[in-house]
Parts: sequence; C-alpha cells; structure tokens
Amino acid sequence: MDGVVVADKPAGVTSHDVVDEVRRRLGTRKVGHAGTLDPDATGVLLLGVGAATRFLSYAQSAPKRYLATAVFGVTTSTGDASGAILQRRPVAFTRAELDAAVRSLTGDIMQVPPMVSAVKVGGERLYKKARRGEEVERPARSVSVYSLDVVEADDRGHQATISVHCSAGTYVRTLVSDLGAALGCGAHCAWLRRTEAGGFTEAEAVPPSSVEPASLRPLGDVVRVLPGIEVDESTARTVTHGRPLPVGEVGSSPAEGRLVAMTIGGRLLGVYRRKGDLLLADRIVPPRRDDDTPVPPRRDGAPTGGSSA
Repeated sequence: MDGVVVADKPAGVTSHDVVDEVRRRLGTRKVGHAGTLDPDATGVLLLGVGAATRFLSYAQSAPKRYLATAVFGVTTSTGDASGAILQRRPVAFTRAELDAAVRSLTGDIMQVPPMVSAVKVGGERLYKKARRGEEVERPARSVSVYSLDVVEADDRGHQATISVHCSAGTYVRTLVSDLGAALGCGAHCAWLRRTEAGGFTEAEAVPPSSVEPASLRPLGDVVRVLPGIEVDESTARTVTHGRPLPVGEVGSSPAEGRLVAMTIGGRLLGVYRRKGDLLLADRIVPPRRDDDTPVPPRRDGAPTGGSSA
C-alpha cells in the first residue's frame, strides 16, 4: 500500500495522533507526516503511506499557507493561547500602523524559534527544555515570508486575522509575537490553521476519522511540488536502478541543482537532481514487495479503525 493521504487535522490532537489514526484505519504501520502541526492548530497534514514516506521531505520543504488570529495586548509563555499570560498591555495603534508592521515582516527575515519548538539546541529539542522550565538562547534563523496580509481586523484593534504564505520552517506564532512587538503592545496567536502544504489545499483534505483505502492518492502526489519529466521504457529501467542520466537524453533541461520527479505513464519512479550535464538519483521508489506489518486488532474486539480522534 503506497500513496498519500491529505488529512484535515482537528484541534486537540497531535500530528502523531493523526498518524496513529490513519495507521489503524489503513491497517499498516508505514505512515509518516510532512510537517508537524501544534495540537491546537488545524488544517492540512500531508501523510505518506508505504513508499511515499521516503519522499515526504520534498513536500515538507515546500512553502506553506496559513490563516491565524492575532490577539493584541496579551503575551503568553508559549506564544499561543495554551500558555500562561505573561503581560497585558494597552492597545493603541492605527490601521496604518498595523499595515506598516505587516510590511516590515514580509520578505526574508530573521526569526527566533519559540521555546516550545522541536528545534534542537545543544543536542536537545527546545520543547523538552521548556518542559523543565528552562529558557535558553536560540540562534535566529533566516525564513521567507512571501506574503503577509490582514484579512480582517476588529474596529478596536484588539485582534486581527492574517494570511501567511511562507517558507518551510517559519513559525507563525513567532510571526504574530513579532507583529505585536512591532506595534508596541505584544500579541499571541489565538488560532492557527494550515490551508496549504505540499501542494495540497484544505479543500482536498479529509478528516482522519473518515480515511479509508479509497482516500489514498497516487504515490506520485507526494512530490506534487516538483516539476516532472516523463520518460520512455528504456530510460525508466535506468531510473529504477538509480543510474545517472545525461541531461540531453530526457528531453528536458532543468536548472543546475534542480530536483525533478521522474515518471512513466504518470507513475513515480524516483527523484533526480541535476549536476552539470547529468541527472543524478536523489531518491528512488523501491521495488514493490508486500512487507507491511499489519496493525493488530484492539483487545476489546473493536474494528482496527478505532474511534475518531
């Protein structure tokens, strides 16, 4: 069983909870996801099943889109509504000042990851340090915010809904905190929804509780974000063995360093990267074999699909 599930993660569960739900419903352990969503966040969570798990990193590194609600004048320990309130400050900015602050956070910016993130510092993930009450210095990282727009703002300026199109690795809660800091009143992210990831939109996502084998998308969808090259049978044999290909033999000329998905009849064979005059294998679809370890039934005799998360 190989393919992709586009799940609409509900609030109140972890991304791993969704993976477990889909494992039970599909009867296979080989399921992974392409980018964690916080427990309180909702939206698109791309899941790879079987051989697709080998290709999730390509989807994970693609740009993403979010909607978020920023509440101004209140900062929290986590940057979202789940944390303890640290400070309340008066809100006194104009819409013009809000728009200016938004513009200042658009483009290539430096961002400090939150303490509750999975980023490693000193060989340990930050959220583990945060659980012990530790606060450590975190190096700022470069991220790209391609667009940041105010969708809606209340008349008193106490909260606003923003849409974000950003690079992988961007923390929206930090973006909201930085927006509040720029306005001099602080802010936290009260609501967050991922509307697009891995080339899939929320309109294509299904609740984890309704996933079934028919929900599985083709394996090739896992690299939807990459340009594709359709090859003939002779070239396909070369690709399945992971051998180098001269650029001139594939009828396409991707840019240096560019990744491309190699297909035959629309079926994914692997991903290649251009280096000089050659295309070199980056990752290949393994030979098909029936090696799934079934998920054991629940002890109470209930169906392996389990209940909705």
